[in-house]
Amino acid sequence: MALWAVHGNGRQPPDGVDVATDERLSWPLTVGMGVQHLFALFGATVLVPRLTGLPVSTTLLASGAGTLLFLVLTRNRVPACLGASLAFVVPLGAAAERSGAGPSALVGGIVMVGLLVTAVGVAVKALGVRLLETAMPPVVTGGVVVLVGFGMAGHSVDSFESGPTSAAVTMAVILLLALTGRGLLVRGCVLIGIGAGWLHAALSGALPAARVAELHGAAWIGPPELLTPQLHLSVAPFVVPLVIVVVAHQAGIVKAVAAASGRELDGSVGDALIGGGLATTLSGSVGGSGLIGYAENTGVLALTRVYSTAACLVAALTAMSLAFSPKLTALLDTVPLGVVGAASMVLLGTVVLIGVRIWTHARVDFTDPLNLAVVGTTLVAGAGDLTLTVGDVRLDGLVWGPLVLVLLHPMLSALAGRVRSSPDR
Repeated sequence: MALWAVHGNGRQPPDGVDVATDERLSWPLTVGMGVQHLFALFGATVLVPRLTGLPVSTTLLASGAGTLLFLVLTRNRVPACLGASLAFVVPLGAAAERSGAGPSALVGGIVMVGLLVTAVGVAVKALGVRLLETAMPPVVTGGVVVLVGFGMAGHSVDSFESGPTSAAVTMAVILLLALTGRGLLVRGCVLIGIGAGWLHAALSGALPAARVAELHGAAWIGPPELLTPQLHLSVAPFVVPLVIVVVAHQAGIVKAVAAASGRELDGSVGDALIGGGLATTLSGSVGGSGLIGYAENTGVLALTRVYSTAACLVAALTAMSLAFSPKLTALLDTVPLGVVGAASMVLLGTVVLIGVRIWTHARVDFTDPLNLAVVGTTLVAGAGDLTLTVGDVRLDGLVWGPLVLVLLHPMLSALAGRVRSSPDR
């Protein structure tokens, strides 16, 4: 039995019609959709290892392999592409600076996080999704999704401003096609927009000179650099808080995909956590960055309405192929930051609205002072990237925001319930 049924004639679905998870378009079009996903995750998946001192090619290899593992463990039900998580950047940097951890110790910390996330996934799968929903009711889940979108917005805006003209071309093309295009122009609007911005930058001489030089000097074929992880307890205090963050992000991505596609995916949350945890473990074991389902790829799904996991498969295989070709990796790396930032702004905006849809669908009561105080304050502080320092651990908004939502909201909710039920009131 085929994994994917061909949607219609496989060429052009009617406007407004979704291509389901277990469907696909023709393979040439599916390849195009997969490349679109690859562009959505490529920027940060290259940036994160650069910021943490880990090999880029290894992270690309792990991203592709981790996505394949995720698709298998979720039984082809959750369309997602896994890439390097920005949430790991500050904790790994702090571990390197304050404990003297080298690259092997840092990837050992990534392995720790992956194993602990996997354990949480096993518990959720064994005890039921209600275990997670107790800590992450819709008000928290929606908040995490919104916070992921807002938390990465600053990086997208900074990238946009680094090359505003090409970025404006990219955003204009994406929005124009999304709003007025038909058929494949809508479904491929992100890829076409990035291509237009990239072409504008090339014609105007705005491609990054250093990256063009790297492209000329790169070899066509070359193996990725592998690292052997070492487990050091000194790294644990810096990375263990990431477990809750990764769990919240991964569960939020599943909820976001469910909200966007109109499918019930609660039964897949445990599988998604196991898949994401093992993917991160695999990545760390070879020297790659910590992995997470990408909000930008969720935005691609919602914007194009192509939820086919076949496109995610193509993106994964392409990422793995790039890991063995420094020349092709360097070619894609010539896409200006402004172009990537413009596309990310559109996609992250879509993700924020998906979080709002989760709240709307669950009829979250925002007249409740608890929701207003905890969720509202956390979103503003997290979106502003307020940085907190706890002992030797430095947490940015993308890290501590989900921590506060997941830990503080249920505690205050229980306290408020006791106060309201008190006979003295």
